Amino acid sequence: MNAADVRGFDPGDGRISTSSTGRAAARPDGTVGGLPPLSPDRAEPGPAWSEVVEHFREGLIVCDADGVVRHVSPVAERLLPEVTPGHHLAAAGVAVLTGVDAEPGDVAHRGRRLRIRRVPLSGSRSCLYVEDVTDSVSRADALLAERARSAFLAVVGEKLGNPLHPDRAAAAVVRLSVPTLAEVAVLVLAPRAGRARWWRATRADDDSPRVDSGVLPATALPSAITEGLSGVEPHAVDWLVEQAADAGWLPGVSAGESTAWAVPLPGRDTPAGVLLVARRNRGYDDADVALVRAFAARAGAALTTAVLYRNQTEVADTLQASLVPVEPADADGVQWGTAYRPAQASLRIGGDFYGAHRLADGGSVFFLGDVSGKGVEAAVFTGQLRQCLQALYRIESRPGRLLRLLNDALLETTQAHGQGRFATIVLGVVRPQRDGGLSLTMAGGGHLPPLVLRNSGEVEPVPLSGMLIGVVPDPRIGEVTVRLAAGETCLLYSDGVTEARGGRRGDEQFGQDRLVRAVTGCHRMPAPALAERIEQVTGDWLAHGDHDDIAVLALRATGPAGRPQRHLHSVPALTEPAEDGGEPATDRTGPS
Repeated sequence: MNAADVRGFDPGDGRISTSSTGRAAARPDGTVGGLPPLSPDRAEPGPAWSEVVEHFREGLIVCDADGVVRHVSPVAERLLPEVTPGHHLAAAGVAVLTGVDAEPGDVAHRGRRLRIRRVPLSGSRSCLYVEDVTDSVSRADALLAERARSAFLAVVGEKLGNPLHPDRAAAAVVRLSVPTLAEVAVLVLAPRAGRARWWRATRADDDSPRVDSGVLPATALPSAITEGLSGVEPHAVDWLVEQAADAGWLPGVSAGESTAWAVPLPGRDTPAGVLLVARRNRGYDDADVALVRAFAARAGAALTTAVLYRNQTEVADTLQASLVPVEPADADGVQWGTAYRPAQASLRIGGDFYGAHRLADGGSVFFLGDVSGKGVEAAVFTGQLRQCLQALYRIESRPGRLLRLLNDALLETTQAHGQGRFATIVLGVVRPQRDGGLSLTMAGGGHLPPLVLRNSGEVEPVPLSGMLIGVVPDPRIGEVTVRLAAGETCLLYSDGVTEARGGRRGDEQFGQDRLVRAVTGCHRMPAPALAERIEQVTGDWLAHGDHDDIAVLALRATGPAGRPQRHLHSVPALTEPAEDGGEPATDRTGPS
């Protein structure tokens, strides 16, 4: 298209004035439509065409219909020095010039990125516009790479925020490293007890990494890993591949074709571990190293959190194990049965306690009690109380005097710590008799009275009373002696049984009467089965509702042979009395 093609053409937008009669007429002063008259210097020559195109951002190559180059602008000459005027364009020997489509396209030439587009002209001529886009493409590539790195780190932060176990966190770290950071990634955790655990992820054919792990003695770790565990990033990277291969971490990879990098993973005081990444045929530039370090920082935070959680869990488990009631020690002629359900099942500890210790004369001291409060604080207080009992029974075995000594010790402890806590307890001494029976001497400290299951099927409450322990310096302590014939059982329980709320309305207490009915007919049950039945009946009454700590301790006289009778009979199910005070509504029986 040239000037002749557009002469006399009006697009209709008012930008080109025409001589149409429909437009404004000429004024007497010579102006047309309000426009000033043409300047008298209009005949002066304009600037040269080559001078104008020299300052274009794009270079111009004009070819005639035969493909002969007729004009090359200075910019095009700098970008494509092979193209010369008067010669055929194909003679330049630049393949990208002979097959360029009309659509924009980017090509690499002489270390630069060129964007070339062909525009057809009149007379079958053509013009190639050549632009150097190296800097803009580099900026765009850098922006895309930065977005990809940011997206990768965002995914890493999300994935590593979930595992709270060091093993799972370590496996997630190496799995996320492949293939973005490496083809093989190895994570070595800080040694514990002279041994270091490691995890490795290798790229599979389907791009899904395979993860395995192992253990090495701390003395067998590569020197680069040891240096990284001290907090120093290894500077010499040329021998990292050899060390990793010698450790067996790079199967099928030769040192000559791979590049490796190692970075410490930040921890609280010392590094949580060292991450080693390796890949073939491509090294790690500054951007890659920066990404590996950023990844290592997030991995170190995740591992530190997981290790801290593990350490706290181990401490909590150890403390809980020391506060959980201990099963009674075996005693001649006695069969023990226990049941325990804390108010907070997740803690596994509570304020109820029980236990038994052997005496030098062949007897045993036993106890069951309840401290004020629930949860961890109550469990700690029960631990102190049990430690006091474990020390005091060695110097005093008479139940009444032993309970008074325990009261003095608890008063001193609670006053020293300002706790103001107290406890209820039944404490007794059991001694076997020649006829296979048992003699029980029990002292009461404000606790619920025990029950005795006689061979006749009768359930007898033990008349035992007393004051709370840990409240006043000289409490009133009740004491009673009970004899059990062979096959008879004494049952101790906490108020979590009788005060369990449930039933039809959900707020009715289980009560002493229901407990008596629940154990009636169970006189021939072994002690463990009896304790389990009490817990089961109480749990059914609660119907998964909230409850206090529940503890049960049963001791049964096994007879001269020391063997309990076989439990091959049915026990009555718990029945409810009729609402009018008459006979029970049902009298179902069920297997125990």
